[in-house]
Amino acid sequence: MRLDLGVDVVELTAAIVDVESVSGDEKALADAVEEALAPLPHLTVVRDGDTLIARTDLGRDQRVVIAGHLDTVPLNGNLPSRVDGDRLYGCGTTDMKSGVAVALKLAAALPEPSRDVTYVFYECEEVEADRNGLKRLVETRPELLAGDFAVLMEPTGGLIEGGCQGTLRAEITARGERAHSARAWMGSNAVHTAGRILDVLRAYEPARPVVDGLEYHEGLNAVFIRGGVAGNVIPDECVVTVNHRFAPDKSLEEAQAFVRDAFAGFEVRFVDGADAARPGLDHPAAAAFVEASGAEVRAKLGWTDVSRFSALGVPAVNYGPGEPTLAHTKDEYVEIPLIRDCEHRMRAWLS
Repeated sequence: MRLDLGVDVVELTAAIVDVESVSGDEKALADAVEEALAPLPHLTVVRDGDTLIARTDLGRDQRVVIAGHLDTVPLNGNLPSRVDGDRLYGCGTTDMKSGVAVALKLAAALPEPSRDVTYVFYECEEVEADRNGLKRLVETRPELLAGDFAVLMEPTGGLIEGGCQGTLRAEITARGERAHSARAWMGSNAVHTAGRILDVLRAYEPARPVVDGLEYHEGLNAVFIRGGVAGNVIPDECVVTVNHRFAPDKSLEEAQAFVRDAFAGFEVRFVDGADAARPGLDHPAAAAFVEASGAEVRAKLGWTDVSRFSALGVPAVNYGPGEPTLAHTKDEYVEIPLIRDCEHRMRAWLS
């Protein structure tokens, strides 16, 4: 299909939503985006798999990156899109095809932006990290993502969410000794011992550090627990999987050290982890974005791909028209006025 970048941003959002692009099946939408952007003389377009990069090269003092993912979670009877009052319903409306539509409108309508712009439309954000198109670019073609500041158009309800929290998962293991449950005193019950792990979690008081003027809210929670051998056996192992969300004033290594100290005396094995990202709101490009947009600013209490930009030394924020609590739901929708407002604020920043 063809995308007409000259239509209203809401109509463009609906057209993008109606191109099914579940993770791993973004080719049709990537083809349409490439076909729409490639003829524009002010853009250089590069394709990497089903990820598109479109860049201006005007010799401006600053370069900013505007990024959004093309994929959605699996459909749930929520295509094609439909309008009901001030709401546009459909899979991906909020997460994050409305943000993609805004970025495409900017790419087409601003041939001479006040800053050089790199637009990135990438694949496979909603699945395992190894398939993520932005991650691949970070590892193989980081020069395409170079910039002074980045905006990831994740759904934020029209607010600016600075940086993101880091996350890690750790398996905390309590050991015991097997015995017949009729002679339990001859063994040591690992499930009972694991109660001390839960005591640590119950006693935890979340830190609320302020980073670059934004208050984050950390977390330490059990997300899985496994143990037991049989109905008549005292278990010799119990594993509690813990998720720690940490603010961007800590590195991943520092967060791991915190978890080790919290569960001293138990075996601790880290199974997953991702660094946090500072919002970098003191950078001139970031400050200009906040001032020009006029949007409220808060901390991002979750992990997003802004962390990938932070790893490249590019401060980044999340900003998009979608409502994050509606992402991945059957009745996902985006408020139509927020799409237009987002486009207006982004134009004001780049004009």
